[in-house]
Amino acid sequence: MTKSDNRLKTTLTILGCGSALPTKSNFPTSQILEMRDKQFMIDCGEGTQIRMRQMNVKTNRLGHIFISHLHGDHVFGLIGLISSFGMLNRTADLHIHAAAGLEKIMEPQLQFFCEELPFKVIFHTINPKLNELIYEDRSVQVFSIPLKHRVPTCGFLFEEKPRDRHIIREMIDFYNIPTWRIPKIKQGEDFETSEGEIIPNNQLTTLPEKPKRYAYCSDTAYYEKIIPIIQGVDCLYHETTFMNDERVRAKTTQHSTAEQAATIALKAGVKQLIIGHYSARYSNKNGMLHEAKSVFDNTLMGEDLTVYEF
Repeated sequence: MTKSDNRLKTTLTILGCGSALPTKSNFPTSQILEMRDKQFMIDCGEGTQIRMRQMNVKTNRLGHIFISHLHGDHVFGLIGLISSFGMLNRTADLHIHAAAGLEKIMEPQLQFFCEELPFKVIFHTINPKLNELIYEDRSVQVFSIPLKHRVPTCGFLFEEKPRDRHIIREMIDFYNIPTWRIPKIKQGEDFETSEGEIIPNNQLTTLPEKPKRYAYCSDTAYYEKIIPIIQGVDCLYHETTFMNDERVRAKTTQHSTAEQAATIALKAGVKQLIIGHYSARYSNKNGMLHEAKSVFDNTLMGEDLTVYEF
């Protein structure tokens, strides 16, 4: 990966990775994922726009917000963010993807606080019980991941679409390939010379970068049914509300322990695990990180105001 081509970078900015009760170090849940030169928000807890200001997050490319479920620590930041977008004279439509019910919750707030927005807020209903395609453009697709929580909840799988192959510059000159043929060759076509010789595509091009995949799983109890969906992802964010000594409470509240999140990561063969959604009872998260790493070594501690690249 080269610094000169930002389009190749996939970055995750954690704005908040706390749970229902905010703490000094951890705001409620919100993330910004940058993939293929696009920007997506995942959940929008209270204080999201403050964290965005602190991180100097530019929002000119933010067109879609994905809400995992309708608990306050994942949605309380929406109305403030939308209001600020209005004051900043945003004109591009804002799309919000969430389970049924969010539009009904937001409508009176929008009418009261944001009556004259210069842009449209468009709600798209997700069925949290299904693993299905919920968003797609030319380079990225997003799938819902059914999770196990006290209210209908889904995670999200973000996937890059395959890139075009890289054409070898020397081959263009050697075979006098006209410019208009290059896009098709990048897409896998062979090339026929003026003498009728067929040049196989694999002599003209090299493989593109492997598409990146990011999975977000919060909030959820330990739930092995997600494993086939997230198998082999480049990065998995999985909630770790509790440590294993609170596994009974985790089961009751339908959250996960650090050990359980790491077990999911191990069984799914993911490349990187980031933990988060910490209960406010843990002022020091080192024990939680140690618990996860004892099962899955390639674990990072999610922290507010931190950028991860993969």
